[in-house]
Amino acid sequence: MAQLFGGVEGGATHSKVVLLNEKGKIVSEAEGPSTNQWLIGLEECAKRINDMVNEAKKKAGIRVTVPLQSLGLSLSGAEQSTAVTSLTENLQILNPQLSDNYYVSTDAAGSIATATANGGVVLISGTGSNCRLVNPNGSEEGCGGWGHIIGDDGSAYWIAHKAVKIIFDSMDGLQASPHNIDYLKKAMYNYFQVSDRMGLLNHLYRNFDKSKFAGFCRKVAEGAYEGDTLCRYIFEKAGELLARHILAVLPKMHVMLFHGPLGLPIVCVGSVWKSWELMEEAFVSTLTEGRYVQKAFSKFTLLKLKYSSALGGASLGAQFIGKVLPLEYNNHVDIFFEHTFLS
Repeated sequence: MAQLFGGVEGGATHSKVVLLNEKGKIVSEAEGPSTNQWLIGLEECAKRINDMVNEAKKKAGIRVTVPLQSLGLSLSGAEQSTAVTSLTENLQILNPQLSDNYYVSTDAAGSIATATANGGVVLISGTGSNCRLVNPNGSEEGCGGWGHIIGDDGSAYWIAHKAVKIIFDSMDGLQASPHNIDYLKKAMYNYFQVSDRMGLLNHLYRNFDKSKFAGFCRKVAEGAYEGDTLCRYIFEKAGELLARHILAVLPKMHVMLFHGPLGLPIVCVGSVWKSWELMEEAFVSTLTEGRYVQKAFSKFTLLKLKYSSALGGASLGAQFIGKVLPLEYNNHVDIFFEHTFLS
């Protein structure tokens, strides 16, 4: 019977399981709801993972009583070792035949392991923002990820907040806007369906919804594409801030990360990257500063995953038991930007 290696991508809204054979080929897949233990609890998290893996086993044509060689779980919050140990213990108690071995990694490590064999950076800019460095030896460093109160720089929330604050400050006479606010002010009133700033206070405080508020970023992007200078200015600032996440972890990068054909691989996750062309110039210009920090930093490549980070989870789980799965990394990503710095 063929040996199978499982991988789990655990998300806050949905999750995915893949089973790979020894050749690194996908044998079967299964999807399910959230497996974020901080939202649903350990027992429910273990149950959902068990159910998805068993579904994938059935699709692969094996009995659910046949254990996987390994199960690699790529999960948010996996930095906390106590919680990780509790989850694997729950899985073993719930179903001793689920897998012979378990390995839990962060969602960043799973994403990188899906894209490359030797580490890189994950730069997230969706509703929120976060940056994680994964070195070739598996060690991790981070910048950001602290939420909208003190973090989320360069994210959709940050862009929406920046736009609203510029308008409020300009109308108050507190600080002049760098560009005309008329387009953005009208877009703000229309998006939040209010007629004045007092009406917006309900969205900012009493009925604050981070996702709803961050959704205003789309209107800022529309304005930028239509040529509004203030909207374009805000996206330029977002590009600068996202690049500064990379600069923050640059001194902690192993020199090996700079010597592959991709240069420094940066896996970009989140909806804000759909507006890359609005951020490109500021992002590249800011990253140029990295040449003064690390002379080996001569090139970087921006990548988007085409497949779930469950693939990377499966690979890391296999490595944990001494098995290297020959993944076809080029098929797992799309390269959407490359840049080589002039000497």
